[in-house]
Amino acid sequence: MTVVAIAGWVVRLTGMAQVMLGLLFWVGHALPLVGAHMLNGMVFVLGVLVLVVAAARSGLGAPLAALATGYTLVVPAFGMTHARILPGPAHWVVEVAHLLVGLGAMILAARLGGFVRRRGIGAVAAPSWRRSCGPSSPRLSRAASRTSDRRTAPS
Repeated sequence: MTVVAIAGWVVRLTGMAQVMLGLLFWVGHALPLVGAHMLNGMVFVLGVLVLVVAAARSGLGAPLAALATGYTLVVPAFGMTHARILPGPAHWVVEVAHLLVGLGAMILAARLGGFVRRRGIGAVAAPSWRRSCGPSSPRLSRAASRTSDRRTAPS
């Protein structure tokens, strides 16, 4: 399994846990688990950042990589401060914004992972010394030839 695949699964699993915990908090249950929600959110953000780096190494333009990094850094900042924004009966607006920012990060991660997969994860997964040695098993060489066939086929 590659770093990108692992980061994708980390983001999926932690993202689902974030949404479930957030919904439990919203209805007034599981409030002692706020610390776990914050820790899980940090793991989620680190997974998204790994995907940003992988996408940048796979050819994502610098402006888009910077925008994705900036958005990813806004997620924990907003998450840690949203409880103090607009306290009172209108706080539900901030809670909805918190949910939407998190869902936006999940969509961003899915798009970044798709970008890396379309570009070929081998360029990100293996260190340069490993790529120069060639594939080490027939299964890998078949996969590499299928990938190169797709890249050279006319569209």
